[in-house]
Amino acid sequence: MLVLLPPSEGKAASGGGAPLEPASLSLPGLAAAREAVLAELAELCAGDEDKAREVLGLSEGLRGEVAKNAALRTAGARPAGEIYTGVLYDALDLASLDAAAKERAAGSLLVFSGLWGAVRVTDRIPSYRCSIGVKLPGLGALGAHWRVPMADVLPEAAGDGLVLDLRSAAYAAAWKPKGEVAGRTASVRVLHAPTRKVVSHFNKATKGRIVRSLLTAGIAPKGPGELVVALRDLGYVVEEKAPARAGAVWTLDVLVEQVH
Repeated sequence: MLVLLPPSEGKAASGGGAPLEPASLSLPGLAAAREAVLAELAELCAGDEDKAREVLGLSEGLRGEVAKNAALRTAGARPAGEIYTGVLYDALDLASLDAAAKERAAGSLLVFSGLWGAVRVTDRIPSYRCSIGVKLPGLGALGAHWRVPMADVLPEAAGDGLVLDLRSAAYAAAWKPKGEVAGRTASVRVLHAPTRKVVSHFNKATKGRIVRSLLTAGIAPKGPGELVVALRDLGYVVEEKAPARAGAVWTLDVLVEQVH
């Protein structure tokens, strides 16, 4: 099973560990594309701060994020699972998983990123600020920048099992499963049951809890149908929609009343 996650807007501090080693990151086929973004982002943020803030869409109160990006090559690095924070990652709570569940997380979770493309939760990265919606002056729109290398690398990373897609729309556009991979991909929405609307907090928290439930139970469905059964057994209310044509993904709606 491969689980595709969005990053978090906010991130933990880098800490005082050893700096980034780009060659150590997973999915080495993305290395050249990563270096291109890293080089331009660091140069941009080491120059005109106001221009960098404008490009990155940062408010006056987030000036410190520019300096953070300028120091990406020398800042301490930590496992990505410790860097990403926010509602989804709080609900997932990787740190509190037992050893077996942590091992499953290391092998199955893939976090998408405007800067790194995609990383495993065990990959050591510095804290940064660069969403996939950014358009760098040289490289252009990052969503488009990642599409070609992702198309080359992600099908192999997907293996031959279920692909559970929990990404937000912006990150989902960087790689869309096709062909045989699409047929075993399930894209999940979380809907507030009374209104049948997507509500941000419900959506993120429930996605984190779903992943945690699967990791804790040691469940690795081989396809969307098995995932539906597994989620129902775990107590989730799920409505599935099988693809109407070959090469399309399954859509699963998880209905929730409330999230505490």
